Amino acid sequence: MVCVKQAGEVPSFVEFLASGQGVDPAFLTHEVNEADNYAVEEALRLRDESGEGEVVVVTAGEDGSEEALRRCIAMGADRAVRVPLAADEAADPIHVARRLAVAARQVQPDLILCGVQSSDAAQQSTGPALASALRMPSVCVVTQVELAGDGLVAHREFEGGLAEIVEVERPAVLTVQTGLNEPRYGTFKGMMRAKKAQVEVVEDAATAPRVMVRRMYQPTLDQGRVTHVEQSSPSEVAARIIEIVQEARR
Repeated sequence: MVCVKQAGEVPSFVEFLASGQGVDPAFLTHEVNEADNYAVEEALRLRDESGEGEVVVVTAGEDGSEEALRRCIAMGADRAVRVPLAADEAADPIHVARRLAVAARQVQPDLILCGVQSSDAAQQSTGPALASALRMPSVCVVTQVELAGDGLVAHREFEGGLAEIVEVERPAVLTVQTGLNEPRYGTFKGMMRAKKAQVEVVEDAATAPRVMVRRMYQPTLDQGRVTHVEQSSPSEVAARIIEIVQEARR
């Protein structure tokens, strides 16, 4: 199972809704989230190498989000599932993960792949939250995947050029890094199949999100509030940052 998102591409100039709680849709274009393309490609690769199984792409969103699912089917995914999610609910990654978990319990996958983060919200939280909801082990920022019997071996990336190799039992949730592979383009035959494909809609007992967007705005740059923190011990730097934040809030 691969979790995908129809991410909003934000241009350099935007206008906000009158409510201040979102970007005016007239200024947005939507594409499959970049990192999710790598997750789909990796799932297709694992399926093709094993010679069995299927790749199910799942999204949580409104009707328009099905376009992302069809693009994944054009790439070679076998079927698609959508869990309804209103646009104003998408700010809560835990709420999104709980919706995706509804589909996962129906699909019963032995492996779940997600992009490491979405290009619009960039919270990196949905994958780990999904693993928690399903009580599955998870590995984040994966750069290589190898199936090994009933488990898998995952290479994960750290900052500073460090890497780690871990063994994980399946089912598991992985969030994959961009550059993991080379995502394929949809073929003409795949596009025709995607156009006719039926997207299964899975309803669930809706729960209310606990995180909502209160206001979006473009802050003005205060040239007079440029602060330099001299290099010192971590505790002294942290204390100085706290002072700066407190001063800014007065």
